[in-house]
Order: sequence, then structure tokens, then C-alpha cells
Amino acid sequence: MDLPIRFQFIPYPLWRRRGLARLRGLLRRFTAADADAQPPATPAHMAHYLTRWGILPDGMNSAAARDALAAARPDVAAAPPASQAASFDGPIRLPAQWEPVEAVILAWPALYPPLWKAAAEIAEAISPVARVDILVNDPLWAAAVWLFLERRGLAKLDQIRFVYLPTNDIWVRDYGPFVGFRPDGSRAALDAIYDPLPAYPAGRDDAMPRRYGALQGIPVRTLDLHTEGGNFWSDGQGTLFASVGIYGRNPHLSRAEVEQRLHEAFSFDRLLVTDPLWSEETGHIDLVMKLADSQTILINPPSTPFNRQRLQRAKALLGGELSANGQPYRLLELPMPPPYLNWGVYPVWRSYTNSLTVNGRVLLPVFRVGHDARALALYQNALPDFEIVPVDCSQTANGGGAVHCLTKEVPSAECRVLSTEC
Repeated sequence: MDLPIRFQFIPYPLWRRRGLARLRGLLRRFTAADADAQPPATPAHMAHYLTRWGILPDGMNSAAARDALAAARPDVAAAPPASQAASFDGPIRLPAQWEPVEAVILAWPALYPPLWKAAAEIAEAISPVARVDILVNDPLWAAAVWLFLERRGLAKLDQIRFVYLPTNDIWVRDYGPFVGFRPDGSRAALDAIYDPLPAYPAGRDDAMPRRYGALQGIPVRTLDLHTEGGNFWSDGQGTLFASVGIYGRNPHLSRAEVEQRLHEAFSFDRLLVTDPLWSEETGHIDLVMKLADSQTILINPPSTPFNRQRLQRAKALLGGELSANGQPYRLLELPMPPPYLNWGVYPVWRSYTNSLTVNGRVLLPVFRVGHDARALALYQNALPDFEIVPVDCSQTANGGGAVHCLTKEVPSAECRVLSTEC
């Protein structure tokens, strides 16, 4: 039953929130907060963690896990300091998500045991078609994740790369680098200012793009705007899509100044701006619409509670525009489950637009509700040449996001030109 009020796991580091110091001891009894500042230091400690939180692979006990972790030797690349990233000048072309992808970044939810299964499903769906760069906050986590994936037996393990690059949280879509192409065809990346929630530390997340750029040999420069990656779609051919949150996150700038800074960073001709969902904390466009291909936009229906007028305006705006092909956009309405309040406080919106396109596949979030089947059918009808892979995001939604929010693609170095084919 789709209840309007629920009491489910919150995948957010509430113990780090300023002002909650007195509650940290209590929270540690019910969360994995004790593994934050003091991660498991030995295979035995890690086996205890996996046992305590019910993450042990099926059929494995704690002793067997300890031995397997001690024997595991996954390669772990260490990201250099941010200061080692090279820089560059000028704007980049941000490719469309359907262009060739080299890798997808995934920050493993080590401190959120209920999310390990969703993260595994994402890695398993990507690894047959692209490398998966899994970020871990300590090298021993790589052994635990490798064991978890290896025992599930569904991931292509030679396409999994572990990267020791500590972050504050898991929503890498928002703080990860915008990787695109300079006019000469070389890859480069933009690093936006990441500080959306002042009550939570975000220094590691904010430094992540430069550290990843240094690891990959991709030059990085600052995008002098407070913004997040979940608030952008690009068709790779001159159009950017965003919500009005891009202006709200920069109240010290006029709209013209925000757009000028975007033009200095990205090569684009047109910016289409919609409203965000009502009372949705991120304010991001990836919970409103999905750019499926250069001609097709998947969008939430205006019948959605509390969002009728917002989504009607979005449909009117997008329906009155022409695609890069000079034709009106094809707008397809997706279903949308009704929102609910988690713990009576946090509004949770579940959106099928929060999907990831990667090398002929679309990873579609599903939520264990009746709308899932219709969303799958609509995606398959809209994108008949793509394989639609469902990912259970019923737990991740309580943190405000799904597949798109949890991943960040790195385009292939061979995809250099302004074209739908590279």
C-alpha cells in the first residue's frame, strides 16, 4: 500500500549535521555512523560490519567473510590531491548522455547498508557496456565491495575500477565533474561550487572533480557558480536544460549574470528553464524531465499532486520549442507515484525521469509500485533501440534521488565532434 506517511531508512548523514552533536551517540546505535570517522581497519572488523548490518553475501558467515576479505586484493587507484589537476581556458561542449561513454562514476554507499543492493544493481547494469569507477573512502571498503559484487555474480568485474577518493556523500551526479570537449577535441572538465546544504560538511565533495581530473589526466577549471549536476541536461548540440534553481542557488547574481557565466563555461546557444517540483529539496530538473534523445523529452504528468501548474508550464515551454533537428519536441508523459512524507518530515518524490543512459542502455529507477510496469513500457516504446534495465530505487528515493543522482558519466575520449554519432 502506498501510504502517505512512512518511517523508512534515511540515506543521509544526519549525524554530521551541525547542531546534532548530542544525538550522535544515539544515532550510532541505529546507523553505521560509527564507521564514518573510524572505518573498519582489519578484515575481521569489516566482516563484523557486514554481519551487523546484514550485508554478508548469501550463504557466507562472518568467519568466511573475514577470510575472503583477507584474501581479496582488488586494485585500488589513489586519486592525487586536487592541486595536481591541470587547468585550461575557454568553454566546453557538454555531450548528450546518449553519446559514447568511457566510464560511469559511482560513490559507493558504504555507510548506508540498505543502499548496497541498489548500488550493486547499478554497477552490474553498467559494467557490460562501460567501466565503473567506484569511489571508496578507505581501501578496505574496496575489498568489501568486491566481495559483495563477486558473490552476487552479476557484474563484469574486469570493468570495475576502485578509486580511493574520499567524499562526504554519495550523490556524485551533483558534485562530480562536468566532463566535455574543448574546441580542439580534447577532454576537459568543469568544477562547480558545491555547497547546497550549509548545515552539512561538503569539502571533500567540492574537491572531488579536481582530484578525479588529476587521476584521469583531464584538465579542470572552476565554474564560478553554485550549482549541481542534477540540474542540467544537454543535447550536445547547443541546448541546455535546467530548472530555475540555477538562479536561486546564486542570489548574489542577476539572471543575466548567471547565464553569462554559463556561456563562459559551456558552448551552447539556448537555455531552457523550467520550474522544479514543489517542495522537492534539490530543485533539480532531472526529477522533472528526461532528455531521452535529441527529439524526445520524457516528462512527469501535470496530474501529479501539488505540481499541476508547474508541470503544465514546463510542457507548454518545451512543447513550443524546436529540437536541434528543427522539429517540435516529442513530449511523452511518464507516470509518477504520489509523494509521501518519510518520518512525517521529509517529502519524497519518486520520478522515473531520474534515469541514466549509457552506451545503448537506460538504467531506469523503479520503486516497487504499480506504476513501474507502465514506466518500463513507455521507456521501451520511446527508445526501442535501447535496452531498458530496471534498478530498484525504493530505498535511494528517501535520500532525494535515484539512478541519475547516484552516477556521473565520463564521455569517451573518441567522442570529439558536435554530432549525434562519434
